[in-house]
Amino acid sequence: MAAGSSSSCSLLLLLVAAAVLSSSLPYAANAGGSSRHLTAGFSRVKLNESQFVVQKPYDLPLHDRYDPCGGVRRFWVFATDKPINSTRPGYPRTEIKVDKVYSSGVWQFEGDVYVPWGTSGASVMQIFGANKPHASTVMLPVYDGKLTYYHNVTKVLADRVYDRWMRLNVVHDVAAGNVAVFVDGERRLDVRGHGGKEHYFKFGVYTQGLHNHSHRMEAHWKNVAIYTKP
Repeated sequence: MAAGSSSSCSLLLLLVAAAVLSSSLPYAANAGGSSRHLTAGFSRVKLNESQFVVQKPYDLPLHDRYDPCGGVRRFWVFATDKPINSTRPGYPRTEIKVDKVYSSGVWQFEGDVYVPWGTSGASVMQIFGANKPHASTVMLPVYDGKLTYYHNVTKVLADRVYDRWMRLNVVHDVAAGNVAVFVDGERRLDVRGHGGKEHYFKFGVYTQGLHNHSHRMEAHWKNVAIYTKP
Protein backbone atom coordinates (compact mmCIF):
# COMPACT_ATOMS: atom_id res chain seq x y z
CA MET A 1 0.00 0.00 0.00
CA ALA A 2 1.29 3.45 -0.92
CA ALA A 3 2.35 5.83 1.81
CA GLY A 4 -0.49 8.25 1.00
CA SER A 5 -3.07 5.48 1.26
CA SER A 6 -1.56 4.25 4.54
CA SER A 7 -1.79 7.75 6.03
CA SER A 8 -5.39 8.04 4.86
CA CYS A 9 -6.21 4.69 6.44
CA SER A 10 -4.62 5.73 9.73
CA LEU A 11 -6.60 8.97 9.75
CA LEU A 12 -9.84 7.11 9.06
CA LEU A 13 -9.14 4.69 11.91
CA LEU A 14 -8.61 7.64 14.26
CA LEU A 15 -11.89 9.19 13.15
CA VAL A 16 -13.77 5.94 13.68
CA ALA A 17 -12.19 5.47 17.12
CA ALA A 18 -13.24 8.99 18.06
CA ALA A 19 -16.75 8.28 16.80
CA VAL A 20 -17.06 5.22 19.01
CA LEU A 21 -16.37 7.45 22.01
CA SER A 22 -19.11 9.87 20.99
CA SER A 23 -22.49 8.55 19.92
CA SER A 24 -23.25 12.00 18.49
CA LEU A 25 -20.95 11.25 15.58
CA PRO A 26 -22.89 9.45 12.81
CA TYR A 27 -19.99 7.22 11.70
CA ALA A 28 -20.25 5.34 15.00
CA ALA A 29 -23.78 4.14 14.23
CA ASN A 30 -24.39 0.62 13.04
CA ALA A 31 -26.93 -0.29 10.39
CA GLY A 32 -30.40 0.62 11.57
CA GLY A 33 -32.05 -2.80 11.30
CA SER A 34 -31.24 -6.49 11.55
CA SER A 35 -31.13 -8.57 8.38
CA ARG A 36 -30.49 -11.94 10.04
CA HIS A 37 -33.94 -13.17 9.04
CA LEU A 38 -33.19 -12.39 5.39
CA THR A 39 -30.19 -14.72 5.18
CA ALA A 40 -31.90 -17.65 6.95
CA GLY A 41 -31.89 -20.66 4.64
CA PHE A 42 -29.05 -19.24 2.54
CA SER A 43 -25.45 -20.42 2.45
CA ARG A 44 -22.68 -17.85 2.55
CA VAL A 45 -20.43 -17.92 -0.50
CA LYS A 46 -16.73 -18.18 0.31
CA LEU A 47 -14.85 -15.37 -1.40
CA ASN A 48 -11.19 -14.42 -1.31
CA GLU A 49 -9.89 -10.87 -1.65
CA SER A 50 -8.80 -11.43 -5.25
CA GLN A 51 -12.48 -11.78 -6.18
CA PHE A 52 -13.14 -8.18 -5.09
CA VAL A 53 -11.94 -6.58 -8.33
CA VAL A 54 -11.68 -2.78 -8.18
CA GLN A 55 -12.57 -0.85 -11.32
CA LYS A 56 -11.28 2.76 -11.26
CA PRO A 57 -10.19 5.55 -13.65
CA TYR A 58 -7.60 3.95 -15.89
CA ASP A 59 -5.04 6.75 -15.62
CA LEU A 60 -4.85 6.82 -11.81
CA PRO A 61 -3.21 4.54 -9.24
CA LEU A 62 -5.60 2.54 -7.13
CA HIS A 63 -4.91 4.41 -3.88
CA ASP A 64 -6.01 7.69 -5.49
CA ARG A 65 -9.62 6.48 -5.59
CA TYR A 66 -9.88 3.51 -3.23
CA ASP A 67 -8.89 3.02 0.40
CA PRO A 68 -9.62 -0.24 2.28
CA CYS A 69 -9.10 0.46 5.95
CA GLY A 70 -10.08 -1.30 9.16
CA GLY A 71 -12.76 -3.39 7.47
CA VAL A 72 -14.23 -0.40 5.62
CA ARG A 73 -13.79 -0.02 1.86
CA ARG A 74 -13.86 3.67 0.88
CA PHE A 75 -14.55 4.59 -2.76
CA TRP A 76 -14.54 8.02 -4.36
CA VAL A 77 -14.59 9.43 -7.88
CA PHE A 78 -14.89 12.82 -9.57
CA ALA A 79 -17.23 13.69 -12.42
CA THR A 80 -14.21 14.75 -14.49
CA ASP A 81 -12.38 11.42 -14.07
CA LYS A 82 -11.60 9.09 -16.94
CA PRO A 83 -13.52 5.82 -17.50
CA ILE A 84 -12.13 2.47 -16.44
CA ASN A 85 -10.65 1.71 -19.86
CA SER A 86 -9.00 3.94 -22.45
CA THR A 87 -10.86 2.20 -25.28
CA ARG A 88 -14.21 1.83 -23.55
CA PRO A 89 -16.29 5.00 -23.07
CA GLY A 90 -18.37 5.32 -19.96
CA TYR A 91 -19.01 7.42 -16.91
CA PRO A 92 -16.37 7.62 -14.18
CA ARG A 93 -16.55 5.02 -11.44
CA THR A 94 -14.70 3.40 -8.60
CA GLU A 95 -16.52 0.12 -8.10
CA ILE A 96 -15.82 -3.40 -6.98
CA LYS A 97 -16.92 -6.17 -9.25
CA VAL A 98 -17.51 -9.29 -7.19
CA ASP A 99 -15.93 -11.93 -9.40
CA LYS A 100 -18.54 -14.59 -8.79
CA VAL A 101 -20.75 -15.07 -11.82
CA TYR A 102 -24.10 -16.82 -11.41
CA SER A 103 -26.80 -17.90 -13.84
CA SER A 104 -29.31 -19.81 -11.71
CA GLY A 105 -30.64 -20.10 -8.17
CA VAL A 106 -31.39 -17.37 -5.66
CA TRP A 107 -28.57 -14.99 -4.76
CA GLN A 108 -28.31 -12.33 -2.10
CA PHE A 109 -25.99 -9.38 -1.66
CA GLU A 110 -25.60 -7.94 1.84
CA GLY A 111 -23.56 -5.00 3.09
CA ASP A 112 -23.52 -1.80 5.11
CA VAL A 113 -23.18 1.41 3.11
CA TYR A 114 -22.37 4.94 4.27
CA VAL A 115 -22.82 7.85 1.86
CA PRO A 116 -21.19 11.16 2.89
CA TRP A 117 -23.23 14.32 2.60
CA GLY A 118 -23.22 15.89 -0.87
CA THR A 119 -22.79 12.76 -2.98
CA SER A 120 -25.46 12.74 -5.68
CA GLY A 121 -25.99 11.10 -9.04
CA ALA A 122 -23.99 7.97 -8.25
CA SER A 123 -24.99 4.32 -8.22
CA VAL A 124 -23.77 2.65 -5.03
CA MET A 125 -24.81 -0.92 -5.90
CA GLN A 126 -25.94 -2.87 -8.95
CA ILE A 127 -26.52 -6.35 -10.28
CA PHE A 128 -24.78 -6.50 -13.64
CA GLY A 129 -26.12 -8.59 -16.50
CA ALA A 130 -29.36 -8.27 -18.47
CA ASN A 131 -30.90 -8.63 -21.89
CA LYS A 132 -30.24 -5.78 -24.30
CA PRO A 133 -30.83 -2.86 -24.32
CA HIS A 134 -30.30 -3.11 -20.54
CA ALA A 135 -26.90 -3.69 -18.97
CA SER A 136 -28.03 -4.32 -15.39
CA THR A 137 -30.79 -6.17 -13.59
CA VAL A 138 -31.05 -3.55 -10.86
CA MET A 139 -29.23 -0.32 -10.03
CA LEU A 140 -29.46 1.69 -6.80
CA PRO A 141 -28.26 5.30 -7.12
CA VAL A 142 -28.27 8.10 -4.58
CA TYR A 143 -29.83 11.39 -5.67
CA ASP A 144 -29.88 14.35 -3.27
CA GLY A 145 -29.83 12.18 -0.18
CA LYS A 146 -32.32 9.59 -1.45
CA LEU A 147 -31.67 5.99 -2.46
CA THR A 148 -33.69 5.31 -5.61
CA TYR A 149 -34.50 2.58 -8.12
CA TYR A 150 -32.46 3.47 -11.20
CA HIS A 151 -33.11 7.12 -12.05
CA ASN A 152 -36.72 7.22 -10.90
CA VAL A 153 -36.50 9.88 -8.21
CA THR A 154 -40.16 9.24 -7.33
CA LYS A 155 -39.36 5.63 -6.38
CA VAL A 156 -37.47 6.26 -3.15
CA LEU A 157 -36.19 3.25 -1.22
CA ALA A 158 -34.65 5.29 1.61
CA ASP A 159 -34.68 8.97 2.49
CA ARG A 160 -32.07 11.03 4.36
CA VAL A 161 -29.32 8.52 3.62
CA TYR A 162 -26.39 10.87 4.18
CA ASP A 163 -23.90 10.34 7.00
CA ARG A 164 -25.38 7.15 8.43
CA TRP A 165 -24.86 3.43 7.97
CA MET A 166 -27.58 1.49 6.12
CA ARG A 167 -27.83 -2.26 5.86
CA LEU A 168 -28.62 -3.18 2.25
CA ASN A 169 -29.84 -6.62 1.16
CA VAL A 170 -30.63 -7.36 -2.48
CA VAL A 171 -32.15 -10.73 -3.37
CA HIS A 172 -32.19 -11.95 -6.98
CA ASP A 173 -34.30 -14.98 -7.89
CA VAL A 174 -32.96 -15.82 -11.33
CA ALA A 175 -35.62 -18.34 -12.38
CA ALA A 176 -38.50 -16.14 -11.26
CA GLY A 177 -36.83 -13.05 -12.66
CA ASN A 178 -37.51 -11.08 -9.49
CA VAL A 179 -35.41 -8.70 -7.42
CA ALA A 180 -36.22 -7.62 -3.85
CA VAL A 181 -34.40 -4.82 -2.04
CA PHE A 182 -34.34 -4.45 1.74
CA VAL A 183 -33.06 -1.42 3.65
CA ASP A 184 -32.25 -1.95 7.33
CA GLY A 185 -34.14 -5.25 7.22
CA GLU A 186 -37.33 -3.78 5.71
CA ARG A 187 -38.57 -4.68 2.24
CA ARG A 188 -38.55 -1.53 0.13
CA LEU A 189 -38.74 -2.79 -3.46
CA ASP A 190 -40.01 -5.73 -5.51
CA VAL A 191 -39.37 -5.53 -9.25
CA ARG A 192 -38.92 -7.68 -12.29
CA GLY A 193 -35.38 -8.11 -13.50
CA HIS A 194 -34.15 -7.52 -17.04
CA GLY A 195 -33.28 -11.07 -17.99
CA GLY A 196 -29.79 -12.08 -19.02
CA LYS A 197 -27.84 -15.31 -18.72
CA GLU A 198 -25.03 -14.27 -16.37
CA HIS A 199 -24.94 -11.88 -13.43
CA TYR A 200 -22.62 -10.54 -10.75
CA PHE A 201 -22.75 -7.92 -8.00
CA LYS A 202 -21.02 -4.52 -8.01
CA PHE A 203 -20.71 -1.86 -5.31
CA GLY A 204 -18.93 1.46 -4.90
CA VAL A 205 -19.65 4.72 -6.73
CA TYR A 206 -20.57 4.90 -10.42
CA THR A 207 -21.47 8.28 -11.93
CA GLN A 208 -24.92 8.44 -13.52
CA GLY A 209 -25.72 10.75 -16.42
CA LEU A 210 -29.35 11.55 -15.64
CA HIS A 211 -30.30 14.40 -13.30
CA ASN A 212 -27.61 16.48 -11.64
CA HIS A 213 -24.59 14.70 -10.20
CA SER A 214 -22.13 16.09 -7.73
CA HIS A 215 -18.53 16.81 -8.66
CA ARG A 216 -17.25 14.38 -6.03
CA MET A 217 -19.03 11.11 -5.25
CA GLU A 218 -18.11 8.85 -2.34
CA ALA A 219 -19.39 5.74 -0.57
CA HIS A 220 -18.04 3.53 2.22
CA TRP A 221 -18.88 -0.18 2.44
CA LYS A 222 -18.33 -2.81 5.12
CA ASN A 223 -19.57 -6.30 6.03
CA VAL A 224 -20.15 -7.21 2.39
CA ALA A 225 -21.21 -10.82 1.93
CA ILE A 226 -22.81 -12.95 -0.77
CA TYR A 227 -25.31 -15.74 -0.08
CA THR A 228 -27.04 -18.29 -2.27
CA LYS A 229 -29.51 -21.16 -2.28
CA PRO A 230 -30.70 -23.47 -5.06
